[in-house]
Amino acid sequence: MTVKEWLTERCREAGYADAASDRPLPCGGTVVVRKGAARGLKAGGAWIFDNEIDHEEGAPKSGQIVKILDFDGYVLGYGCFNAASKIRVRLLSRYAKEGITPAFLRERVRDAWRLRKDVLGPDRTCCRLIFGEADFLPGLTIDLFSDVLVMESLALGTDRLKERILLDLVEILEEDGIVIRGIYERSDAKVRLLEGMERVKGYVGPAFDTLVPITENGIRYLVDVKDGQKTGFFLDQKYNRRAVGELVKNMASHGRISVLDCFTHTGSFGLNAALAGASHVLSVDASETAIAMARKHAALNGPDKVIEYCVADVFELLPKLEEQGVRYDLVILDPPAFTKSRQATKGAVRGYREINLRGMKLVKDGGFLATCSCSHFMEEALLKKTLAEAAKGAGKRLRQIRFGTQAPDHPILWGDEESYYLKFFMFQILRER
Repeated sequence: MTVKEWLTERCREAGYADAASDRPLPCGGTVVVRKGAARGLKAGGAWIFDNEIDHEEGAPKSGQIVKILDFDGYVLGYGCFNAASKIRVRLLSRYAKEGITPAFLRERVRDAWRLRKDVLGPDRTCCRLIFGEADFLPGLTIDLFSDVLVMESLALGTDRLKERILLDLVEILEEDGIVIRGIYERSDAKVRLLEGMERVKGYVGPAFDTLVPITENGIRYLVDVKDGQKTGFFLDQKYNRRAVGELVKNMASHGRISVLDCFTHTGSFGLNAALAGASHVLSVDASETAIAMARKHAALNGPDKVIEYCVADVFELLPKLEEQGVRYDLVILDPPAFTKSRQATKGAVRGYREINLRGMKLVKDGGFLATCSCSHFMEEALLKKTLAEAAKGAGKRLRQIRFGTQAPDHPILWGDEESYYLKFFMFQILRER
């Protein structure tokens, strides 16, 4: 049985097999917002919190679609209800007049794929196809790796609709010649527990080889969709990795280039630097599993003699390198999110300041630093302030040459703060002069 056949059967059993149907899916009732509340929603956001609701009508059950009314009866839209979550309603549409239909969902999926074709062109064999609220499908993430889909579902309402959405996506991709051979679900994040949902991980449909070969920026990787972090590979850094490669290529045209690649994970930034002409790359990560995969990628692409791999805590290693007098032409800092909540931001600031101060001290005068944050709580202005403090502490001047965000297949929806998370800076590092 193919993935498409399996999904078709499941959708038939669930009673929403007709993707073209204009008959609304069942509506569980109505949620009425308190007077003066839901300002985030009205400003372009997608969430209504429990303390913003005046009352409910029709006794909606968790996972059901509900109509959303303002205090004066004005229709704010339709969304997914969850009594177990502080995010009580996640918006599906502001403008659906008669409710959410299968045809409506299919058009949402088609719109998402159309965007990827527009912004990526032929460079879309590996990309994020669905990016939650930014694609108006709250809580749902779907990545494409060649001919495999990896899904993460974090909201109860869209979780109930995921097989319909997946079938739509499989059929729409087939129209462009992409035949999906397997789907793997990575809905194993702890945040599902806050939604009253169990953590889930496994095949959606028939089993398949979960080590999936892909190519990005001309570099080959093996994506472990079963046990890799998140959905198996960080697609959001695609063009930032390319920018690092372009910088190294230009630098290498007039001399030997040394690179320090911190928090390398599966080696992607270091590989881009090595294949662009770096004479030596030291790639560091605290995870032995990540370094083992990074070594495989180096062997797969050829620059394994250029890259030296090190399993170490970056915070402990950088002061040692500084004491040894080691300096690099380029230092890359791609740390994990130091904060996943607003309450932990102060600690994160200390971490980002420390790691960047140490990194700047290891850059040769006139060399370069590539640094980023993948936490949306580390807002752009706060990150800039932290980097300026790190530079002052290191006795360096920053000359910015590039600023980037996540790749465009991870679109930033204005009004939805959660969708803007990745900030990427490239600086030339100078002594005071």
